[in-house]
Amino acid sequence: MAQHFSLDACDAVGFDLDHTLCRYNLPASAPLIYNSFAQFLVKEKGYDKELLTVTPEHWDFCCKGLALDLEEGNFIKLADDGTVLRASHGTKMMAPEQVAEEFGRKEWKYFMSDVGMACRSGKYYFYDNYFDLPGALLCARVVDSLTKNNGQKAFDFWKDIVAGIQHNYRMSAFKENCGIYFPEIKRDPGRYLHSCPESVKKWLWQLKNAGKILLLITSSHSDYCRLLCKHILGNDFADIFDIVITNALKPGFFSHLPSQRPFRTLENDEEQEALPSLEKPGWYSQGNAVHLYELLKKMTGKPEPKVVYFGDSMHSDIFPARHYSNWETVLILEELRADRNGKPEESEPLEKKGKYEGQKAKPLNSLSKKWGSFFIDSISGLKNTEDSLVYTWSCKRISTYSTIAIPSIEAIAELPLDYKFTRFSSNNSKTAGYYPNPPVVLSNDETLTNQ
Repeated sequence: MAQHFSLDACDAVGFDLDHTLCRYNLPASAPLIYNSFAQFLVKEKGYDKELLTVTPEHWDFCCKGLALDLEEGNFIKLADDGTVLRASHGTKMMAPEQVAEEFGRKEWKYFMSDVGMACRSGKYYFYDNYFDLPGALLCARVVDSLTKNNGQKAFDFWKDIVAGIQHNYRMSAFKENCGIYFPEIKRDPGRYLHSCPESVKKWLWQLKNAGKILLLITSSHSDYCRLLCKHILGNDFADIFDIVITNALKPGFFSHLPSQRPFRTLENDEEQEALPSLEKPGWYSQGNAVHLYELLKKMTGKPEPKVVYFGDSMHSDIFPARHYSNWETVLILEELRADRNGKPEESEPLEKKGKYEGQKAKPLNSLSKKWGSFFIDSISGLKNTEDSLVYTWSCKRISTYSTIAIPSIEAIAELPLDYKFTRFSSNNSKTAGYYPNPPVVLSNDETLTNQ
């Protein structure tokens, strides 16, 4: 494979929406998401009211790349070889000795090679995006509550979390003003969403004017997608994209056969009949990458059009687009924003605070004191040995499945389209594909605090 990657060489450029094209104001959106679930658990499922109170300290628990063992209530951080680096029971962190005793120096019981290991199963759940992270804090606090009040050792609360997702985020929730999340976003989108900078809008038009086919592929439903796009891009947003696919149900969009996941037309944001194939550009729901690629062949007149896809989730965007569709992939990694400038999110004036921002605390993309770096960590030394640094499983996946990783689209919007990015795969480097710079901890290991 060539050492360099350029957008100029691509025929089609695809985008995820949430946390990719649409950046959220994390200190505002995280409490809103947390509350949408916590209120449901307390009011509808009878959980302890203490779940509704969140302190700034609580938010430090949030860290991308953690796995939750659904039965034991343990959260774990994995090394690149599948061993456990850190762990907690609920929010209570385990001491290094406890981690060694509980998990040993062997692979975590559910760990498999990348391809074999889904991010979601009946036994565990991986938290790899900012939409999920407030749920990690809530689940950890549920474990605390059930342990303290009921002395529980085995847990089955996950069914109630799933019911909370259904209540707040099912397809009809936006239209019906159901739950807490959608009504609040509708009421004041500016508090929760960052508009796309002018540089990004110009860049999108530059791509389009250069003859690129522009795709929007989001798991958000059509009505919510429309609200987001109008707010961040303006009323003419539909002119930018050749093909819009909502309710894409990623990663299934990439992994499922066309017969399992046909495209559907939309009428007034309602899904209509299934289509046997995708014949023309437009606005669709569900679907699959195979039929999309057939259409791209037709539109470009090329037997193998080259596609790049931008996304923020390794599980839903980057891994499946690369593994199943062999697309180029650009990972949006907001940890790179926090990593360099120390002030990950602009602090907002007091009068702009919404009713769900009382517990506003550290942004989710800044370093967690409890969990340490997203990229690298230390294995506590055994007797007479020193601590040793290792890559995390999340870090390994970035360099394995991403073509490049960037802090935001804005970071590359003013570069020429023929700019040559160095790929991760160019020299098997763990850092080559980070633009504009690798994370500080990967270029300067002394910054790492050992456990």
